[in-house]
Amino acid sequence: MLWVALCLLLAGGGGLWWWYERRERSQDAVILAAAQRYGMEPALVKAMVWRESWFDPGARGKAGELGLMQIREAAASEWATAEKLSGFQFSTILDPRTNTLAGTWYLQHVLKRYQQTDNPEAFALADYNAGRGNVLKWMRGSGVTNSAEFVGKIGFPGTKRYVEEILKRREKYRRAWPPS
Repeated sequence: MLWVALCLLLAGGGGLWWWYERRERSQDAVILAAAQRYGMEPALVKAMVWRESWFDPGARGKAGELGLMQIREAAASEWATAEKLSGFQFSTILDPRTNTLAGTWYLQHVLKRYQQTDNPEAFALADYNAGRGNVLKWMRGSGVTNSAEFVGKIGFPGTKRYVEEILKRREKYRRAWPPS
């Protein structure tokens, strides 16, 4: 009887692993396309998609964020304006391709603000999650350019965890997509 239970447990675990691996690769094509279009590191974009939506294109956030990269209407409109997309409707942001393009563009746009730092990604991720105003509050002392100091000063535990988790997960995805 114990043997049967153990076999069922292993089979269930194997099925769960297979499902997760399949889901984790489900958006690779749109992630690669968006990263290439905006000159971003695919592993970073994929790590964001993992953290923001767990690869669920229909994900919806509490503050009106939508899709894989949890895009808000204002960011989507900025992207649509920059790309000269006439008649853009926010509802189209649920399309995985559109969502990933908009989110990657926005991240790339935010990254430009922090090029004077040792690790612009840490600052940009905090900005993406908590907004520029909060990032400016946390950029004090050596945290103005030193990402380790900056992350230590992040005042929201959820944002600090967000930045740390994405940077850590990026390392995993770099095995498949090393930086160029």
